[in-house]
Amino acid sequence: MPIVFERIGNVGKITLNRPAKFNAFNREMALQMQEVLDECARAQDIRAVYITGNGKAFCAGQDLAEVTDPKGPGMNRILSEHYNPIVSKIKWLEKPVVAAVNGVAAGAGANIALCCDIVVAAQSASFIQAFSGIGLIPDSGGTFMLPRLVGWQKASALMLLGDKVPAAEAERMGMIYKVFDDESFATSSWQLAERLSAMPTKALGMTKLALRWSFAHTFKEQLENEDKLQQRAAATADFKEGVAAFLEKRTPNFTGE
Repeated sequence: MPIVFERIGNVGKITLNRPAKFNAFNREMALQMQEVLDECARAQDIRAVYITGNGKAFCAGQDLAEVTDPKGPGMNRILSEHYNPIVSKIKWLEKPVVAAVNGVAAGAGANIALCCDIVVAAQSASFIQAFSGIGLIPDSGGTFMLPRLVGWQKASALMLLGDKVPAAEAERMGMIYKVFDDESFATSSWQLAERLSAMPTKALGMTKLALRWSFAHTFKEQLENEDKLQQRAAATADFKEGVAAFLEKRTPNFTGE
C-alpha cells in the first residue's frame, strides 16, 4: 500500500510508503492520502494526525514517470485532483497535524510538509523547492506558505534557485518548528503528536481557523473573529475541565469535547 494508516491511541499515523521511489506521489497514493485524511476528520477518537515517510525520504514530490506517461492524468488533474485536495484537507482539518520529516522533502513533498501545523525534522533531513530545476513553478500551496514562514526575499531565492536547505537551517530561518537528532527523531516527534492528542481538540481546531483567517482580515476584523471563536471555545466541555483542573491544582483530563 502506498499509504500506511494506523490508529495508535488518539493519533492517526499516516506513513508515505513508496520507499523505492523516495515516497514520490502517484495517483493511487494521492487518492489514498485523501481517503485517510477524510477518515481522520470523521473519527472522533482521532485527535491528532502524524505524517511521516518510510525509508530514507519523507517525500520526493511527484513521480515524474506519471507526468510523462501519455496515459497518465496530466498536470491539470495532478494539481486539481491530487495535491490541491491534500493540502486543503490538511489545512481545514479541525485537528492538529504534525509533519515528521525523516529525510528529504522535495517539491510537492516539501510543501505538503510546510502546510502542516507543526513541522519537525531529523537532523539529516532537508527541504528543496525543486520545481525550477524541471521548468515548473512551486505548487501545493508553496507560494502561499513559504513567504509567510521565511519572508519574501528568502522564499523567492529558495524557489528560484532551488537550493537545498538542511534541517538545521530550516529551523533557524523559521521554516520549521524544531530539529531532533536522528537517533531520537522518531520518539521525539511522536511524543509531540501524542501530547497534542491529549489536549483540548476543539480549541486547537479553532486556533487553526483563527490563524487561517488572520491572513485575510484586518486587525479589527481579527479581533471580532477571535471573539466569535472564543465564545465557541468557552462552551466546550474541555474549557470547563481546564478551569476546574487549574483551580483544583491537578492535571486536566481533556476529552476533545
